[in-house]
Amino acid sequence: MPEALKGHFASRGGDRSGVLGVFLCQASRLPELITELIKIKPAEPLPLSLIIDTGLGGVPKAISIVESRSELLALKMVEMPAPSDVDEVWLERVSEFVPEDVVRVVEPRRGVGWLDGVQKVVEHGSRPKIRCGGQSPENFPGLDEVADFLSVVASSTGATFKATNSLHRAVRHTADDGIEHHGFLNLLVATARCLSGGDVRGALASTDGAALAAEARGLSDEAAAEVRAMFASYACAEFDRPVGDLVDLGLLGAE
Repeated sequence: MPEALKGHFASRGGDRSGVLGVFLCQASRLPELITELIKIKPAEPLPLSLIIDTGLGGVPKAISIVESRSELLALKMVEMPAPSDVDEVWLERVSEFVPEDVVRVVEPRRGVGWLDGVQKVVEHGSRPKIRCGGQSPENFPGLDEVADFLSVVASSTGATFKATNSLHRAVRHTADDGIEHHGFLNLLVATARCLSGGDVRGALASTDGAALAAEARGLSDEAAAEVRAMFASYACAEFDRPVGDLVDLGLLGAE
């Protein structure tokens, strides 16, 4: 926790702070986070995304803890895994527990009926999350699965999504673990093509960073705004490496 906070505050105070989002913390580690923030004494409350790892029933207590420390924490987002059978009752409880001004992020479990779950989350006004990797090959969704997910989100006006896990690099590549990892730039370009009727799967599969960067750079202001509205954010355990990729691809100016 101390190292994570040190890195976050360093990035927030740096020249690249514009690409940095909220700090992610599991509900089970809130006491640890608060203890460290008391030591740091931040000038402003830390923007927080609360990851619910204590079950839906633990949401009210976790939110209460955060709200009781408003001088240290500003709750912006609450994220949680959905049960295998996402239904209206469960989603209504999410709405009851999470304040209206806080973004609700729900991760439907991939498998049979997965896309139906994504659709229900969207219709409920929550933000679906797609997990793009993990500790084993089965945690990595295939190209068709990601493309189908984007199609469901794009079919609902104003819907947004979040991506997470193993998106450390801009462009699709084979990592040291021998697994093909998705790239966040691939996902961005795929979102643009999904909105415009282009080849989404081709964008997801591409390993041509220069071509992907050129396509992203060539988006009109209107198209870029639509992509940014739909692809709201993604989570990454690193900061310098993805930013470095964007600089190398000419999508961020050199310092």
